[in-house]
Amino acid sequence: MLPEAEIIRVARDLLYNRAMVYYQDKPIGTLAAIPQKTHAYVEGQLKVVGSSPDLNYHEVFIRDNVPVMVFFLLDGRADIMRRFLDTCLSLQSTHPQTAGTFPSSFTVDGDRLLGDYGQRAIGRVISVDATLWWPILAYVYVQRSQDEDWARQPQVQNGLQRFLDLILHPGFREAPTLHVPDGAFMIDRPMDVWGCPLEIQVLLYGALLSTAALIQLDLNTKERCGGDPFAQKQVWQTKQVVNWARRLRRYLLKYYWVNTHTVQVLRRRPTEQYGDAISNEYNIQTETIPHWLQHWLGSRGGYLIGNVRTGRLDFRFFSLGNCLGAIFDVLSQAQQRALFSLILHNRGELIAEMPLRICHPPLDDVDWRNKTGYDPKNRAWCYHNAGHWPCLLWFLILAVLRHQQGAPGSGAQRSGPDSGLRNGWLYLPMQDLLQESYQKLLKRLPEQKWAEYFDGPTGMWMGQQARLYQTWTIAGLLLAHHLLKVNPEDATVFNLPKLGSLYRGC
Repeated sequence: MLPEAEIIRVARDLLYNRAMVYYQDKPIGTLAAIPQKTHAYVEGQLKVVGSSPDLNYHEVFIRDNVPVMVFFLLDGRADIMRRFLDTCLSLQSTHPQTAGTFPSSFTVDGDRLLGDYGQRAIGRVISVDATLWWPILAYVYVQRSQDEDWARQPQVQNGLQRFLDLILHPGFREAPTLHVPDGAFMIDRPMDVWGCPLEIQVLLYGALLSTAALIQLDLNTKERCGGDPFAQKQVWQTKQVVNWARRLRRYLLKYYWVNTHTVQVLRRRPTEQYGDAISNEYNIQTETIPHWLQHWLGSRGGYLIGNVRTGRLDFRFFSLGNCLGAIFDVLSQAQQRALFSLILHNRGELIAEMPLRICHPPLDDVDWRNKTGYDPKNRAWCYHNAGHWPCLLWFLILAVLRHQQGAPGSGAQRSGPDSGLRNGWLYLPMQDLLQESYQKLLKRLPEQKWAEYFDGPTGMWMGQQARLYQTWTIAGLLLAHHLLKVNPEDATVFNLPKLGSLYRGC
């Protein structure tokens, strides 16, 4: 194993000098995976003949660039993040049917930028999460760089308006959740994640808070809005957004949060109820509650389930959605501790030999055949079906460090011996877990050529179809190193605006 300093040096070199994409001689993002040299026999000799594109891994994905841009921001390169945000904004769709959406990815095609809104994607999946990530990253950039002038630019405010026009419209559902097709986020292949998957709802909550704060930043410079139709629309939309965010958080905590107590209550609820004041609104049958939950939750654990649909709750644990639920303070301080307790209790499944498992448990047998469409890439314990993704660890680190530092957001009072994780019983075990996980990344990622994901029940095997030198794998290690070794105080980078302060601002 190489020394830690050498591994970090190599990772930085890969990110800055091999993965960067330039447009008009300026860096605008990074490739999904660094192309590798190909070899061929030429006149009887094995020679390097260059590198060839691998599907769309040579494109700049908004989702994949989230950890990349956060690292650049913490590394003092806010200028790259600003150009990335501007580039994405220039590609925001104005097509009547998709107006306001951001592309899943884009590439430099000669002297122009070419975005993919799903028209080229495998299975024609639509990356809803890309559109939700943009306002969050924009807010994070403004807060860290203090570049408020950028946020007040007409093109930025117009982009926020187009985003809100996209989601603030009447629909057939009263619930505050966002309904999406299968494969609309990081799990971008059929995995029975259609409807209201957790990751989309948590990102929606973060996007609503971020958008409201960025619009209020612009409104604060306007003395009167009476004669300005655009400002009047900003005021109206901000009120709608803040109210929506309040309803969404309450909804997620009521219907998505489970622990031993809530499961026991759910198991005893009557079914086939009709009317307003009922206890089993989605008519959940006891038989749909899996028995593995009893061991999974333990006595202290709790988490946000994967999906809520009529008659069907998806009890799978999705790592990113739960980490973001803690980071964005959807979860209260006590619920965050319950989440960390669950992760600690199930470290053999979630951490194992390569942190972090993307979801648990996997779809298997009949479920795999029916719900993935016989997808060989998503066999049980592979890829998105309970595979292990090193790019996810930094989200867990960020969530734990924010909690330990008593990061503001939920407005919870912190007093007594167990205020946050700092002095609580979870502190030392979670610190050990994070350090152990970081050491696993340090040891295995350089050896495994910075693979995209890992397969098997423990994540021991490199993913069967994993791309090597995956950029967000590299950025994930750099962020884990920065947060654990360089400056843990930077865990505040994802502190979104408080819902209460936004409500009072309206």
